Amino acid sequence: MKTLDDLLSEGVSGRRVLVRADLNVPLDGDRITDDGRVRASVPTIKALVDAGARVLVAAHLGRPKGEPDPEFSLAPVAKRLGELLGQDVAIGAEAAGDGTVVLLENIRFDARETSKDDAERAALADELAAKADAFVSDGFGVVHRKQASVYDVARKLPHYAGGLVLAEVEVLRKLTDDLRRPYVVVLGGAKVSDKLGVIKNLLTKVDRLLVGGGMAYTFLKAQGHEVGGSLLQADQLDQVRGFLAEAEERGVELVLPVDVLAAVDFAPDAQFEVVATDAIPADRQGLDIGPKTRELFAAKLADAQTVFWNGPMGVFEFEAFSGGTRAVAEALVKSDAFTVVGGGDSAAAVRALGLPEDGFSHISTGGGASLEYLEGKELPGVSVLDEDLLAGSSGGTE
Repeated sequence: MKTLDDLLSEGVSGRRVLVRADLNVPLDGDRITDDGRVRASVPTIKALVDAGARVLVAAHLGRPKGEPDPEFSLAPVAKRLGELLGQDVAIGAEAAGDGTVVLLENIRFDARETSKDDAERAALADELAAKADAFVSDGFGVVHRKQASVYDVARKLPHYAGGLVLAEVEVLRKLTDDLRRPYVVVLGGAKVSDKLGVIKNLLTKVDRLLVGGGMAYTFLKAQGHEVGGSLLQADQLDQVRGFLAEAEERGVELVLPVDVLAAVDFAPDAQFEVVATDAIPADRQGLDIGPKTRELFAAKLADAQTVFWNGPMGVFEFEAFSGGTRAVAEALVKSDAFTVVGGGDSAAAVRALGLPEDGFSHISTGGGASLEYLEGKELPGVSVLDEDLLAGSSGGTE
């Protein structure tokens, strides 16, 4: 499989290079609230710029409905990328001069990007390929998608894996093929349904599974506890009971919260009290794990040699309910384990809470891609670069 280093060694001065990056950042109006993904894209782009390439970057933002929408314009991203690169980054349709960067407008403004029709995607890929002499895949956050700018264009141009994609795959291999035990996974976030596949697969691999966040209340309900007005997916209760039974059968320690911060409503300044998970009042909802659970989770992480964490422990965006997420993050910073923060809200929380990013072995830029890999699925945007790169991974393509 060819890499960015191979492309650079071939020489790129004056050549047009299309880079698929992941620049899907959160916005407040036109203000980027977390630029982590933009910063992660800089090393590959800068290496090409410094070597004299004419760089054309493709990326998406949000979920526009296959047509232009000012709300999802990449203009704020172009500005921030330019600041980080130390040069203007224009939004356009063609690569410009040597050593310059042009950002295509949101690729998802074209409905063919995400089409399930192979011919439609191929047509867009043809148009993209006509603009470039080589393709670099460096957006790990989208490699689990079989989309025109991720998968199809790689079949039409000489293609190379960017440094970010290579680094992410190497980390994921350490979570599957080169494990040091005990292997502990911490899962949080809102919905159990978002992580059904990964939980099922992890129960065959982990030594310990810690569950927090909104998804924990479905587990607690499955154990027979009342959860008041807490987030609950009643349609997943049978599935979760199956997970609890399988964990016991396999000897996997599945650890749930023992106390929570139970609030009267969902608001930053909501009144709350700390209650045991078997005594959540009917008129309250859990918005964060409680102090005893924070201590319990930290203790369960203390002897770990490998840790994967995906999903906050509570509503970390509200200061009053960010303590559980902070406690898990700080336990990982103190750990001697190989620690991986699985992208998405977890990575955003690390930055929002002001924690040192170098306190973790790796902070992923691809929450969904990481989860699908751990679920045992193929990542089409990686496999198209090299059929042997993810040897041993099997499953669906999306």
